[in-house]
This record gives sequence, structure tokens and C-alpha cells, in this order.
Amino acid sequence: MTTLSRFYQQVREARPVEPIVLDDPIPLEELQTPALIIDLDVFDANLARMQSYLGQQEIALRAHTKMHKCPIIARKQIEGGATGVCAAKISEAEVMCAAGIEDVLVTSPIATLDKVNRFVEARRNHPGLKIVVDSVDSANLLAKVAGLEGLVVDVFVDLDPGMGRTGIETGEKALQLVRHIGESKSLNFSGLQMYAGNCMHIEGFSKRKQKYAHIMNKGIETLALLDQAGIVVPVVSGGGTGTYNMEPDLGLINELQAGSYAFMDIEYRDIGGVDSARFLDFGVSLYVLVTAISQPQSRLITVDGGFKSFASDKMAPEFRDVEGVTFHWGGDEHGIVQLNNPSLEIRLGNKLPMLTPHCDPTVNLHDFYFPYRDGLVHEIWPITARGFSH
Repeated sequence: MTTLSRFYQQVREARPVEPIVLDDPIPLEELQTPALIIDLDVFDANLARMQSYLGQQEIALRAHTKMHKCPIIARKQIEGGATGVCAAKISEAEVMCAAGIEDVLVTSPIATLDKVNRFVEARRNHPGLKIVVDSVDSANLLAKVAGLEGLVVDVFVDLDPGMGRTGIETGEKALQLVRHIGESKSLNFSGLQMYAGNCMHIEGFSKRKQKYAHIMNKGIETLALLDQAGIVVPVVSGGGTGTYNMEPDLGLINELQAGSYAFMDIEYRDIGGVDSARFLDFGVSLYVLVTAISQPQSRLITVDGGFKSFASDKMAPEFRDVEGVTFHWGGDEHGIVQLNNPSLEIRLGNKLPMLTPHCDPTVNLHDFYFPYRDGLVHEIWPITARGFSH
């Protein structure tokens, strides 16, 4: 183990993993803000709804932990029926493996010796750890290091859906890579991955499905090409919350990599559902609780949540229970709320929940979840992989 690997291990081991059970429950109104809170009734319903739908369609769920970064939530998803989880980075995968999650797929390729060494070190003690590859060079490097350890690593071939981000070109090039992996004594071809992230937030169900079907057709053609070559593809993994109910019709994905369905956010809410302008298949369970702290002007009131509490590249957060107001970014620490015609009077000291614009990066700004039921927080959940992007 290298010096840097030992450092990351020490940091990881210093992070709490288990729920912090409170001797006395805390009412929401007594939480110190900003606080990341989870409505457990909605959260539980989201997990059950997704699992029930996929079960009926005979599609497995590989829940993506890049969204919540929390082993406690990963365990709940697996207990509910998920076959395993995804991790975007090796550091996230290390957290999940150390917490006892057995089946973990790293969904981003690696191409340097230091990262390959870290992956193989983790894989040595966790046989269920898998990874994607998208080039002969990265496959060779992984095979070399794994071979020195006497390991056989399960790998997925990552297909580029046309985004130009990661993945190998579909068709013949993908076939060649799969064949190359099949010749390795240290790699085991376990399936394909194809994730069209550029389709997840297309507004309008019909428009989204049309674009998604067009893109994923390249994957269908590649799957047929492998079948013609006599290559068995046990799993095609990919998709997400925005396409979960399109996968059965397309017939390509048999393992869904959904994440945001558990929490939801404004971006997903606004993409639209099958029969509605809003995507309401899953309820919003994640909020940031903020406090009104200042009112320098009669038509404005300031809350203690700004860029350090909410992450967004498109829109501002919204109050859950108050209409007739507009949130404006007030800097790192503050949000300035314009009081147009508020449906509820906001006074100094009021604590109010706000919907997150984008749940994944918002979660990465916080250390803990405060899950509640009936207005009471009984335990605190550490966001163990928070900030782990290496």
C-alpha cells in the first residue's frame, strides 16, 4: 500500500458509518440550520415504489450511491431488493466496501497505475467489487496489476452513448474490446454499461423518450453484434431515474442505475411525467432546513442558506410550504427571499424546509442527514463519502 493510499484509508476509517442514535429525539424546529433533512415516510415510499416497479418488469436495481454517499441508505436499498450499488469513484466504492456492501460497481473508468493499484487493493478483500473499462490500454493495465495479485476482476465494458464523455464507441470497436477482455486470464467480462446522462433531464416525457430511444439504439445494435459473435452478455447496466419507465419498452437495460429517485429535486420534478407537466412518480423526500435570520427591508427576508448549502447550475431552491416568494442567491452563506405575496408569513427565527435544485451536489456539501418521522429526528446519518471524489 502506498503512502497516499494509507492516507486515504486513514481518512476513510475516521469517518462515521453507522447511525448516530439519539437518547432523546430532536424536533425539527430545534435543529441547528442549515440542516439536510429527510422525510422518512416519503423516502421509504420512493424506495418501495421503484423496487416494486422494477420487480414487475424483471429489471434489477443497482442503486447509485454517488447521489447519497451514505452506506446506511445503500443498505436500506439492498434490504429492499437492490442487487447491489454503483459508485462513481474508487473512493466512494472503498467507503461502501468498508461498510459491508458486497456488490459494488465503479461506473467511471480509470487509466493510471495509482488508481488501478487502489482498486486492486480494495478488490483483494471484496470479491464483489467490479469496474468498467472503455479501452484496451486501461483493460491491459488492470489485467496486469490484478494478475500480479492472482485475482480475476469482473469488468463491464462502458459504451459511449454519443456524449463523448466516457465509454468506447458502440459497434465493432466495442466488440473488439469485449473479445480482448475475453482473452485475459485476469479479467472476466460481466456485461455492458451504457448511461445516457444527457437524456435524464430532457423536459417532456415524449421528447425525452424519443431522444433516449434513438441514442440507446446503438446499444441494442451492439448487443446484437455480440450475440452474433456468440458472446453472452449477462447484464446491460445503465439508465436512471429519468428513464426508469422507458427501459421495459426498449428492452436493452436489465439493470437500472437509478439514484435520485430516493430523494428527488427540482430538476427532476420539472422534467415531466407520462401524463403530467411535472414528474411526480416519486415524492420529494430531501430538503434543506433554513432559518430566517435578518430582514433589512420590509419586502425581503434573509435565510441562512446560500451556495454552501445548496448546489445548482440551473435554478434556485424553493420553499416546500410557502408560495408567493422568490429566492435569490445572497452569496455563500445567505439566501435573500423576495416577499411578493407570501402564502405564509415568514418571521425572523422561522425554520423552513426548502427543495434542493440538484440533490447530488447538494448532498456533497453536508456532513449529516437528519431523517425525521412525525416531526422528530431519532438518529443522525453520516454522509460518509462526502467530498470523496478521488
